[in-house]
Amino acid sequence: MTPPTSTSAPQTQAPARPVKPLWVALGFVLCAVGFVGLVLPGFPGTVWFVLAAACFARGDPRWEAWLLSRPVIGQLVLDYRAGRGMPLRAKWIACLCIAVAVGLSLGRIPVLVGQVGWVIVGLVGIYYISLQVPTKR
Repeated sequence: MTPPTSTSAPQTQAPARPVKPLWVALGFVLCAVGFVGLVLPGFPGTVWFVLAAACFARGDPRWEAWLLSRPVIGQLVLDYRAGRGMPLRAKWIACLCIAVAVGLSLGRIPVLVGQVGWVIVGLVGIYYISLQVPTKR
């Protein structure tokens, strides 16, 4: 007698999801927010360009190269990636913007615990920028 054979269907792999175009789309959205940050005073732009470059690197390296080739933006992203830090003036502006944003929005938080939490978030941000991010001379 022959042993019974398995009648299960052969296993197929699930089709690959189209993730790369989503990374590119997110990169463009973050670039748009970054450009708004260049125009609006008190709204940082660099962080959005760093995130956009990371998205482009995952989605399409050609767009990452395009972003890094922009005159001012590319240098900011490259400085961040190389660990060179921020200029002292930019650190002062960033810390001042955090303090102003926390101060202006504090009255809109109705609960004392929320207010204390928001102040702590602001202080952590100022601590990180002033002491953890290297100062570029």
